[in-house]
Amino acid sequence: MGDLPHLLLVDDERSIREPLATYFGKQGFRVTQAADAETARTRLAAYAIDLVVLDIMMPGEDGLSLTRHIRENGEIPVILLTARSEETDRIVGLEMGADDYVVKPFSPRELAARIKVILRRAAAGGTRQHAPDSGSFAFAGWVLKSGERALVDREGVSVPLSTGEYNLLHALVTRPRQVLTRDQLLDLTQGREAAAFDRAIDNQVSRLRRKIEADPKNPDLIKTVWGGGYTLAAEVTRL
Repeated sequence: MGDLPHLLLVDDERSIREPLATYFGKQGFRVTQAADAETARTRLAAYAIDLVVLDIMMPGEDGLSLTRHIRENGEIPVILLTARSEETDRIVGLEMGADDYVVKPFSPRELAARIKVILRRAAAGGTRQHAPDSGSFAFAGWVLKSGERALVDREGVSVPLSTGEYNLLHALVTRPRQVLTRDQLLDLTQGREAAAFDRAIDNQVSRLRRKIEADPKNPDLIKTVWGGGYTLAAEVTRL
């Protein structure tokens, strides 16, 4: 039982939460449920949770606040459940470090597929530190430290990156001045299973730009290549 990935499913709507928990149980996950953020915090403290599926709109403390709490206390991946109308919340959630989002109504199968992709990515991230490429990369006043999975500015201040942002930046700094298509970036950061979710790449690029560009609307570092993809327009020095 302990080897099954342990999901925390947080949604105040029982009619969504309970059937989803049953479905995930059949998909080979261990599922713990919570109807509100307060219960979710208790569960997070009590269990070794591998991934949180979290509804944004809940009475009391909302999902965005809980996402911030989860990010401040570790690296557990978060997938947000959002209504179609909650676009700004979705963007804020991604900026806070959520790994993905699914818009209601969604198919449980799609959500399960995304969970598996993110868990695989997290597992790969856990072993990547010991890979030969665990070095540091200096570019445009920034240093990306592979071993610590940290981004540091000129003053030595660390800038927090989600797993997706780190993987994306790592792919770019190890291939400077190469044009990488969305498909290539998906392969490098998430594995081919995620090909259907290429908007996640665009979201992560825009989040990264907000963190590293002087003017995110006119980026100097992560350039968009029309019809192609993205490229890191900077000299990279391997430290």
